[in-house]
Amino acid sequence: MQPLTSERPKPLIEVGGRAMLDRALDRMIDAGVERVVVNLFYKGEMIRDHLAGRKDVEILFSEETELMETGGGIKQALPLLGDGPFIAANSDTVWLDGPTEALQRMADEWNPDIMDALLMLHSGAAAWGYEGVGDFTMDEYGKIARREETLVAPFVYTGVQILTADLFADTPDGPFSMNLLFDRVIENERLYGIVHDGEWHHVGTPEQLADANLRFGDNAPTSGK
Repeated sequence: MQPLTSERPKPLIEVGGRAMLDRALDRMIDAGVERVVVNLFYKGEMIRDHLAGRKDVEILFSEETELMETGGGIKQALPLLGDGPFIAANSDTVWLDGPTEALQRMADEWNPDIMDALLMLHSGAAAWGYEGVGDFTMDEYGKIARREETLVAPFVYTGVQILTADLFADTPDGPFSMNLLFDRVIENERLYGIVHDGEWHHVGTPEQLADANLRFGDNAPTSGK
């Protein structure tokens, strides 16, 4: 996202006049979340200062001295997250709820008897700004598997998921990707997904950011309704 990220971390880049991080927190608060943990690395003090004015949710910080990647960052934050299942979301993901509230729907669908992780997916064809070939397929029960290398998959991973601390047993102490855990869970047939029925915007380039700003506009609502 250069050159924009030379001045600020990507989660603080604004879509429709509101930082992407704030939009993710808005969705969590809408779903009744009362405490969040925010990972800090690149320009972390800017994020800390930005969030100092939010009083609608308790915010804790997990500071990374090296980039821990998606899995390592969550593992480092586990002492702050507690023992139960938790929602993890990329702070630069932008989604709007549709007829149902996505995070509440995920909480309702969560079943630890058959799941180790539950991912929020979106139709790749209907995702704003997405031009990839998809990430996952899904069976009639919601169990998901990776796209075969030469094929196109219908669903893209949005960066939003429900996980548990137990999932991180026997993982590296340093940086690692969540893909390591996804592969384990798929092998055990315990990776599930729901398909988001609202909008999801892939904001990875300045061009995609411009498209998202056209969609949201400066006065876009934050509730997603």
